[in-house]
Parts: sequence; structure tokens; C-alpha cells
Amino acid sequence: MTQTTTRVLEPSDLGAALAVLESEPVANAFVTSRVQIAGLDPWRLGGEMWGWYTDGHLRSLCYSGANLVPICATPEAVRAFADRARRAGRRCSSIVGPAGPTAQLWRLLEPGWGPAREVRANQPLMVTESPSADVAPDPLVRRVRKDEMDVLMPACVAMFTEEVGISPLAGDGGLLYQARVAELIGAGRSFARIEDGKVVFKAEIGATTAQACQIQGVWVAPEFRGRGHSETGMAAVLRYALADVAPIVSLYVNDYNTPARKAYRRIGFRETGAFMSVLF
Repeated sequence: MTQTTTRVLEPSDLGAALAVLESEPVANAFVTSRVQIAGLDPWRLGGEMWGWYTDGHLRSLCYSGANLVPICATPEAVRAFADRARRAGRRCSSIVGPAGPTAQLWRLLEPGWGPAREVRANQPLMVTESPSADVAPDPLVRRVRKDEMDVLMPACVAMFTEEVGISPLAGDGGLLYQARVAELIGAGRSFARIEDGKVVFKAEIGATTAQACQIQGVWVAPEFRGRGHSETGMAAVLRYALADVAPIVSLYVNDYNTPARKAYRRIGFRETGAFMSVLF
């Protein structure tokens, strides 16, 4: 008979966990990048990593921190992760991951954790290995300098508030969010077009591994929208990402954001799957 079990992974399980994560390098880029830096120690990782085993072999994972993220999760693993999450109580601000496992996880957790503030059931995952020749990169999009933090921060806050529906400055006054923005600037992964001290376009390369990276935080100032800045700006960021970071670049976008999906397709992205987000 097949024997299954779940448990919190320990630092000694790092190799096995990375093997699972790297089996789907694009979909798992966000969690993989964190694990590669922090390992599996909950304090450094910012949460626990749960493992689901079949016959002694690690098959599926679930990251439980600020987000609850099912990883390579089979239906049986999702049920086990839901049981553990119910016992622990909700400590996350969102559930996010591949649409199928995330939808199943939410169906199991909704009776106890619901209602959600918002459910985004279909967020197309888009991927490219090469830019399109049809859109020229904006030559004015560049890496943000460390001394431009105060210029970039209002644009980051506006983007987050538009996307998530709440301000990142709530709660701790934005200390954690500011630290993350500063970290990306310091790592050379924050890009913008800045004119007269104002951000016109911005985006970040948020998650990075040797196999894949993920672009996030794409935003155009309202007064500059409709002029093609999202296309030319993203073409520029894509060029940097492919040249300096990883051979595969991904992002995910809300299904109802038709203009963004069209723009991303024009610069070379194609839809390869779907994510789902449950926001609390």
C-alpha cells in the first residue's frame, strides 16, 4: 500500500525541496528564488515549507508564510495541505499558485477561511525566451539608482494600491514594503523611465533563478497611459532580463486586463498556463 505523510521540512531537506521546485522552474520561480537564498529555516525563509511524501519520496510542497503557495501539488497533497492549514488557522494575506491546485485548496479552506476579499480565478502565465522584433525597447528605460528611491516609491505605492486594492503603507507604515523596493533597487532589478523627477513607466524583476525570472510591478503613470509606454518599456526590461538574469522570462496578468495581455503578446510573450490568487 502507498504510504503518505506531510511534515514541516527542515534545513536538511533542502536538496529534495529544490529538486521538486526546479522540476517546474517557471511556475515555481518565486518560491525557488527565496529558498535558494534563505534555505528552509522558517525564520530566514519567512514561513514554513510543508512537504508531502509518497512512499518516503518528497513529491509536493506548500509554502506557508505571508502567502500560502501550493507547489507541484497533486490532489492528494492539496487535501493534506488544506488539513494542515485549517489546523494552523489563517496567517497568510493571500493564497496564490497554479490555478488548478489553488482552486482546489481554496474550495477546501473557504468554509473556514472565507469570505475572501477578492478571488482572481484566472491569471494567465506568460513566458518568453526571446523578444519580438516588432516593438523597439524604450531607450530611456534604465536601472533605477539607489539615490532615486524617493522618486520611485510613490509609483510603487500607486501600482500596489491599484493592483491589490489596499495600500502597502498600511499596518507597519510601509517599512517592509520600502525595504523590498530598496532591495530590488540595490540588486539592479528595478527599472524605470523617469522624466523631470517623475516616473513615467516602471517594472521590476522580482524573482530570479538561474533557469527563469519573473517580471512584476508593471505600471505607467495615469497621465502617460495610452501612448505605448507599457509595450516599449516592457520590451526594454525584457532585454535586460534575458541578457543579465535568466534565459526564460515570465509574468502573470489578470485575465480581464485585455490591453496588457495584448501588449505582452506583441513584445514576445505567450500564454502557457494560469495562476490563481485569493486575496484576504
